[in-house]
Amino acid sequence: MNNKSKIILGIAAGLAAGAILGMLFAPDKGVETRKKLKKKGKQMSDDLKETFEKGKEKLNGLKESLEKTVKEKMEEFS
Repeated sequence: MNNKSKIILGIAAGLAAGAILGMLFAPDKGVETRKKLKKKGKQMSDDLKETFEKGKEKLNGLKESLEKTVKEKMEEFS
């Protein structure tokens, strides 16, 4: 895992912890707090999935570009 991934993961964990603590200390009933936690958890999960999908697409694009470049260089030397 590179430094950028660690930073992003740390930020995401910090945001999640802050959101959860904020809801737990809010003056709502337990039922309302649990609903908010569930909704926020799902939203964060969806956001994380979207981020990973974008990263995956970007890596696939880089992989294809690298493969193309390597193939072109190999043809030049043939």
